[in-house]
Amino acid sequence: MRIVISLAQSLVVALLIGCSPALEWRTLPLSDLALEVGLPCKPERAQRDVPLVGQTVKMTMQSCEAAGVTFAVACAALAQPSGAGAALAHWRAAVLAAAQAQDAKDEPFQPHGALGLPQSVRTRATGVLPQGGAMQLQAAWFARVRQSSVDVCHAMVYGSELPRALADVFFEALVLR
Repeated sequence: MRIVISLAQSLVVALLIGCSPALEWRTLPLSDLALEVGLPCKPERAQRDVPLVGQTVKMTMQSCEAAGVTFAVACAALAQPSGAGAALAHWRAAVLAAAQAQDAKDEPFQPHGALGLPQSVRTRATGVLPQGGAMQLQAAWFARVRQSSVDVCHAMVYGSELPRALADVFFEALVLR
């Protein structure tokens, strides 16, 4: 009975969040990342070279902020596909270190079409916001084959408060194209 009540409460929260005037969810194709995402705001695009497991990769990121919550998705193509698992683990460690994350809890995360790697996880943690103050974050790392390379990707949502239902909507809307 508790499970039914908990599920009903989660559904109500998700509906309230989805109907919130500050969060106008829309499905957006991110063609340069070959992803489709659900976002409540118009993303800005950035691209830069970053070191990742012994190679420099061009990372493309799209992010936006709504109602005090930041949503971000980033991908990079690896020249050496065999390093995908190590790249995901390295990226996860770097993000959690930068966020001064504590109490990180992982669960498997594999969007349809992603590689079945043990490093493909969704992580929940607490940390410190870039401008200071407590932060709740959820982030996911996954990889997939695309053309002649392997893309490693990262999706993240964080804010001073982060209802689980809000993060669930974001991660469930990720679709590989």
